[in-house]
Amino acid sequence: MPRRRPTDVRASFPLHRTQASRPAIDGVSSRALSEVARLERTRNYLQPGDVTVAVRLWRDYVRRSKRQQWHDYEWGNVHWYCCGNPLEARALLDKVMNAMSLRGARELRKIINRLDAAYSIPLSPHDGKGG
Repeated sequence: MPRRRPTDVRASFPLHRTQASRPAIDGVSSRALSEVARLERTRNYLQPGDVTVAVRLWRDYVRRSKRQQWHDYEWGNVHWYCCGNPLEARALLDKVMNAMSLRGARELRKIINRLDAAYSIPLSPHDGKGG
């Protein structure tokens, strides 16, 4: 069987990864980020950059005011169809953390737990005390 030329072998490799496809999550080591990138390449339910987008969506949603969170809880949000659903993003992050190694998942879970602590569905004005 003939040997492949080195230029043919190199031609099959991707030239460069774009900045958008590189995972960038503040507070996560480069080792965990490379594991996230590997998962995004090998899992059929992930595309390059999905985990970074999911963290961003969840962070932005958690930082919204309680009033906006309550409105989204009651009525939903029409922008979720085009821009991404933060609740689905949070479910995706759970899947990714389960697929990662213990060390990498611990780093990502630390960040997600901080965001989860800030998230709470506010009580309805009618559920409060009084009456």
